[in-house]
Amino acid sequence: MTKLRPTTAETTTPAVASALPAVPTAPGGARPAGRRPLRPGRLGVHAFLTTVSLAFLAPLALAVYASLRPYDETSEHGYFSLPRTLSLDYYRQAFTDSGMTKYFVNTLIIAVPGVLVTLFLASFVAFAVARLKLRGSILLLMLFTAGNLLPQQVIVTPLYVLFNRIPLPYRMSESMTMYDSHWAVVVVQVGFQIGFCVFVLANFMRTLPQEILEAAVVDGAGVWTRYWRITLPLCRPALAALGTLQFTWMYNDFLWALVFISDGDKLPVTSALNNLRGQFFTDYNLLAAGSVIVALPTILVFLLLQRHFIAGLTLGSSKG
Repeated sequence: MTKLRPTTAETTTPAVASALPAVPTAPGGARPAGRRPLRPGRLGVHAFLTTVSLAFLAPLALAVYASLRPYDETSEHGYFSLPRTLSLDYYRQAFTDSGMTKYFVNTLIIAVPGVLVTLFLASFVAFAVARLKLRGSILLLMLFTAGNLLPQQVIVTPLYVLFNRIPLPYRMSESMTMYDSHWAVVVVQVGFQIGFCVFVLANFMRTLPQEILEAAVVDGAGVWTRYWRITLPLCRPALAALGTLQFTWMYNDFLWALVFISDGDKLPVTSALNNLRGQFFTDYNLLAAGSVIVALPTILVFLLLQRHFIAGLTLGSSKG
């Protein structure tokens, strides 16, 4: 006959059994669940966050709902009534009547170079402040950070006069000056956004292991190699988070383009919404459809960079 092999519980001696950690059991002998119990405090936090999220999403949801309904229906029954007709006609009309294709191109001409130049210059300054032993680096960081405290509207008039006096060749500006060109808007965007990016990147670079750069110095790496091939790849999450924010801010800007560009064909997409407003009558459902179309690129950018954006925001939140 075949002998049955004893189980582990049978072969365990009393001394070994006493040394093994006890497995916690719930009342009734069942194993405890992995979830933490829902306490009143956690329920209150979740209720608060849900309420705030719905409050932020409510205007967007109302705009989408209104853009799908005819204006006559909403004017008769109200915007919060049940729909009788839903269609995408307003989106087609908003895209064709406002000429958004041209304005989208103008916005990309401003936003894409603005974001790239801002991140490049800010990362270079942040590397010098955080990773190189320079005299007055803290003072330089404070200077860049203090630039964010300056109200932008205060220097509108000085910049307007200055840009009218800065000459540019005709191939760069039809006005032969920086005024009435995309260059003026890009320069202003970079100037006002670089301080915030330097502050964020400098603090992030200080958290990088110093041993990595010390090993690169031993291997003969120069300053440019340490910056471009070692530090920047490690800053990818922070750069993605800043790039998402900067693109959103530059894309949604309306003030600087309105002040420094007089030619309507050069205005960004935010100004295209003005073309949907009539002189004596404004179809707010059509305007809502145009607003949704204008908001789509920023939503798409956030969805594409969502993983890097969240990683950049949560860096440094925990140790180890």
